[in-house]
Amino acid sequence: MDVYTRIEPFLLWLEETRIAAAVRESPLLFPWVESLHVLAIALLVGTIAVVDLRLLGVASRERPVTRLLAEILPFTWVAFIGAAITGALMFVSQALHYATNVPFLWKSALLGLALINLLVFHRVTARTIERWDTGPALPVAARLAGGASLAIWIGVVAFGRWIGFT
Repeated sequence: MDVYTRIEPFLLWLEETRIAAAVRESPLLFPWVESLHVLAIALLVGTIAVVDLRLLGVASRERPVTRLLAEILPFTWVAFIGAAITGALMFVSQALHYATNVPFLWKSALLGLALINLLVFHRVTARTIERWDTGPALPVAARLAGGASLAIWIGVVAFGRWIGFT
């Protein structure tokens, strides 16, 4: 038995919830949810890109990484929460379709990679941040984290746009 067959009853249940039906059947709700999702993703990726570009040594080189993180992360978290809520609303409206949609599956996989990259950065690389916080040239691990993050999020956006056309 494949994974899809095992989760199909749950996906069907999701689609039958009131909120899923409301999002799917309303002529206004889905477009509003989708628009808010795009705005949240733009803010999310924009704030992440600011940090990634600093880690790569391309922008904000005069600013300490810790200061930049402290200023940017609250906006990043608000955008993430907004994107997660709106993304979940869109998903439940057509859960069976999205569960087999290849661009959606790639986007989901990239989101998982983004989480792994974030955890590795914060639990490993950032442990020594006091040594390189204010330097213009950051360690290879920090630059790799920033480059990987930027590439992953570009992929998330690309696959996210592709979902709408499949």
